[in-house]
Amino acid sequence: MLGKRAEDYLEAIYELCREKGFTRVKDIAERLNVKPATVSEMLEKLSKGGYIIYRKRLFVALTEKGRKVARDVRERREILVKFLTALGIPKDIAEKDACTIEHVLHSETVKQLKNFVKFIEECPAISPKWLEHFREFCRTGIHPCDRAKSERVKRKALNV
Repeated sequence: MLGKRAEDYLEAIYELCREKGFTRVKDIAERLNVKPATVSEMLEKLSKGGYIIYRKRLFVALTEKGRKVARDVRERREILVKFLTALGIPKDIAEKDACTIEHVLHSETVKQLKNFVKFIEECPAISPKWLEHFREFCRTGIHPCDRAKSERVKRKALNV
């Protein structure tokens, strides 16, 4: 199993290759804010693990195995960002948190988060009541169900 740093490298390589069609040590170092020597060291490890093809001073390319890991990490992050923003967390914070969380979640948790995000996204144009209630609760600190219950009690008292 790969660690967080290795996954970050694979994802960076994946993104750089998608943007430019190829990548080099210098590009990866800039993206991850590390020294080129550090990148070269990690690339040697990833190459030995069969995740990349690395030709010193020429290029870096992902193998199918490396692409799969990079796509999985990217998908986990995208799901987490969508989930966190649905909770009302600002996107910039959600992206930072997702980058941290994406490496430690169990695959079953990711699967259920993916299902939950899909469920929310595929709801009819009008938001579901529970989501509106949650957003109201976040804004006001008052649970909409408590407010409705309180109003029923008041009406009942007035009718008696």
